[in-house]
Amino acid sequence: MIDRHLYFTCHAALGDTPVVLLAGARQTGKSTLAKQLAGSLQEAMPFLTLDDPATLGAAKRGPDAFLEDAGTRCLIDEVQRAPELFLPMKKRVDAERLPGRYLLTGSANVLTLPKIADSLAGRMEVQVLWPFSQGELDGRPEGFVDACFGAPEALSSEIVDWPEFLERVARGGYPEVVQRTQADRRRAWWEAYLKTLLERDVRDLANIEGLHELPRLLNILAARTGGLQNFAEVGRLAGISTSTLKRYVALLRALYLHLEIPGWHRNLEKRLIKAPKTYLNDSGLACHLRGVDAKALAEDRNRAGAVVENFVAMELVKQISWSKTRPTLHHFRDVTGNEVDFVMEAPDGRIVGIEVKCSSDLGSRDWRGLQTLAAVAGRDFVRGIILYTGQQRLASGKNLLALPLASLWKTPMSETKTN
Repeated sequence: MIDRHLYFTCHAALGDTPVVLLAGARQTGKSTLAKQLAGSLQEAMPFLTLDDPATLGAAKRGPDAFLEDAGTRCLIDEVQRAPELFLPMKKRVDAERLPGRYLLTGSANVLTLPKIADSLAGRMEVQVLWPFSQGELDGRPEGFVDACFGAPEALSSEIVDWPEFLERVARGGYPEVVQRTQADRRRAWWEAYLKTLLERDVRDLANIEGLHELPRLLNILAARTGGLQNFAEVGRLAGISTSTLKRYVALLRALYLHLEIPGWHRNLEKRLIKAPKTYLNDSGLACHLRGVDAKALAEDRNRAGAVVENFVAMELVKQISWSKTRPTLHHFRDVTGNEVDFVMEAPDGRIVGIEVKCSSDLGSRDWRGLQTLAAVAGRDFVRGIILYTGQQRLASGKNLLALPLASLWKTPMSETKTN
């Protein structure tokens, strides 16, 4: 079993919060982690999965009786399939507010449903489990996010060669895909996975017509990963109205397949682009939908650029979930075209910019976006980092640093506090 770095965060939440929801896309390992967490508690937690038709039927027909029969504490798997449980759950929590009373897993974002969000406000903590991070696959906790805000010497300069890196990008982090070494078997799994999502989970979450349009939409989103959100253009390519497109994209986000990273700005700055950039939840999924593997990426670095950026985006999202700093993630772009792929903003306002380059040679133009961000952020700017395919650690002026891409997951977690 591969250890999940989110385990300790979830375990701490069970120690002081009545309801803990472990959310994320299907097949990312939620049930496995939830069972591991339940097994670590002193009091046994019965496991109830709503993927079982009989269990689901009982939960829907009589949610009060279902929870009464489950006992004081229980683990409910795929809870989004029976939203009827949440109001009775609230009543029980309010009557006896015990920490770790309910451990839930969900393959859809139940907080998008207003009644559920309101009923458990202040009673539930949500943690999102994404596919494996590279550090989890290597068996080493990553500390890149925290190190970015600390002393620069904490950032690793370790390297991996370009072919190995592209294998990681094309493989992604879904547990089942990671276990399969043959490309055709990985492809078969992806096809079955997406078919199941569209035929079951989408129908469970929303009563919509035109499900045949979603596969094409996913392919369009994969082709545009790392680009600015543009509903008009995507709707034209997909052949659907803007209103329908917005519903579909919201649905994909609710299933944790698609995510948006907002533009960074501050209220006084009027010349920055505020539209979000869009990504898929896994670089392996992006590669599957684009029909490329590591070999194809190696033959064309321009083609590799977007999926490498998607890979970095998701590694940052994963690490932020267990980091000490807990920054928010943004991108930066101004109206003159200066841009930075990722901007991390700490709760105290400190800023770190990260640019991704599929190149081993860096010129003065490659630093321009980070220099612009530094000028806009002023004294809050901690540093700018270019993650690139070169093998050397390079400094370029004050607080500007280039690091090999592997620094992203080779930088170890530190026990010391960040600056």
